[in-house]
Amino acid sequence: MGQNVVKFFEERGLLEWCSAPEELAQVFERETVTAYIGFDPTADSLHVGHLIPIMGLAWLQRLGHRPIAIAGAGTGLIGDPSGKSKERNLITLEQMEKNLQGVHPQLAHFLNFDCGENSARIINNYDWLGKLPLLDFLRDIGKYFPMNYLVNKEYVRSRLDDPEKSISFTEFTYTLLQAYDFLHLFEGEGCKLQMGGNDQQGNIVSGIDLIRKKTGGEAFGITYPLLLTSSGQKFGKTEGGAVWLDPKRTSPYKFYQFWVNVEDRDVERLLRLFTFLPLEEIREIAARHAAAPERREAQKTLAEEITRTVHGEKALAGAVRATEILFGGKFDLEDLTPEMLATLEAEVPGGEAPREERAVVDLLVASGACASKGEAKRLIQGGGVSLNGRKVERDDQSVVPEDILFGGHLFFRLGKRRFHMVRLR
Repeated sequence: MGQNVVKFFEERGLLEWCSAPEELAQVFERETVTAYIGFDPTADSLHVGHLIPIMGLAWLQRLGHRPIAIAGAGTGLIGDPSGKSKERNLITLEQMEKNLQGVHPQLAHFLNFDCGENSARIINNYDWLGKLPLLDFLRDIGKYFPMNYLVNKEYVRSRLDDPEKSISFTEFTYTLLQAYDFLHLFEGEGCKLQMGGNDQQGNIVSGIDLIRKKTGGEAFGITYPLLLTSSGQKFGKTEGGAVWLDPKRTSPYKFYQFWVNVEDRDVERLLRLFTFLPLEEIREIAARHAAAPERREAQKTLAEEITRTVHGEKALAGAVRATEILFGGKFDLEDLTPEMLATLEAEVPGGEAPREERAVVDLLVASGACASKGEAKRLIQGGGVSLNGRKVERDDQSVVPEDILFGGHLFFRLGKRRFHMVRLR
């Protein structure tokens, strides 16, 4: 194919380890390579922590190769013990199948499933693992895995050494199942490369070894870095938990804000990892950002690029507009839509008030925006209250029908950074 994909991944920051970089680079240069990554659907949505492997598959396809995403209901029923200090709670097959329905469309934002020879595929490994007879598996696969090899795996040793944690035979066999996946795809799909997070290196090596021992074939592995922020925190986690790709779990506005708020020290690396922008353009953005970091150009570019990819142009526009209103004060009734109102209502505090109430002071107290009429009056007298973007001039001012948004909402700003949505009941 002509492109040194291994070097490309390294330049983007996507490469942590490669089983045989020179040999794999030669394979990439002479043929279309089929590669896969497994996603065990333990939730009904992927999250930001999955984005590096997803970007790896997406770049692989853009460079002319063939990506396979394993939606691993089979391995997901067991649960990967890598990096875990205790036994997972097992998920039912019914829940796993339900989770798969959420994961499929999220992968489709990054991969092209109808582009000829290198069209992407999503495959469920339960299709073969669910039919695998136990005795055949033990006889034909288990014999290639010496016990000392399995016991010496770090995640096994760490739990054998601590009787409080332990490890069941169920989780103990996980690496065999993942190795069998690789063998199955090698034989059935011509898949020569498995990719994954760096915590998957041991499982990937198990598959490479199984393919070599059972078929004499050559297979390869690549791992991506496990990403930490410059402050040492696991990337993709917030005080509220994971940042999800499903807009019902993490709204496009919150998703956008997550990226806008990344630290200056991290942003150039994140642009390389999570966007499709050329490296030269990223270097130019980083240089402008270094000259004027207060403008946060790099963070805004990062947030726009990844929000557009995951949620689409319309959701991005809504997230940007909500940000302008909540942080820039640019509230304009002319372009307020029901969708934008719903976004604002979901992101700012609010409360209810009787529909017949008209005095602004009473509305602020009834909805919980102010503790007393005295507090509300002081805020108004100090020029600190606006209604739908217009300053409330008098402490005896009342709401008129034209102020009520879409039949039942009032949007107040209290001071510089405090907002309150009143819903009339």
